[in-house]
Amino acid sequence: MMSHSIRHLRELGAIIVYGKKLKRSILFARYEQALIAGMRLPGTVKKHTKVLQHLAGCFKKQLNRGDKKELQESILRYHGGLVPLIVPVTLIRHYAGKYNLPYLKYQCYLNPHPLELMLKNHV
Repeated sequence: MMSHSIRHLRELGAIIVYGKKLKRSILFARYEQALIAGMRLPGTVKKHTKVLQHLAGCFKKQLNRGDKKELQESILRYHGGLVPLIVPVTLIRHYAGKYNLPYLKYQCYLNPHPLELMLKNHV
């Protein structure tokens, strides 16, 4: 959701936090409405860069200086239009697996499609 709308992400979080006070049917309806509204907004390079920076911050303790630099460079190259989004996403997915970070390993953002549907990056 972060790559689509920070406002809707926060709204979804608030719905979850205060959801215990609501009937399930109302909770689900509000969540679904906010989710759909947020997903209708397109992701942009700026929004994706923000998500990538957020994810990179999860490796503060794991990555050495060289790996941090490589990751930041891949994000900056994406932001500058020099590489596709899949480049920094793949690097983050690699580090999430290498350092066994469940919060990241199971993010839909890093695994948006079944492998069979992934774009071919072969030239």
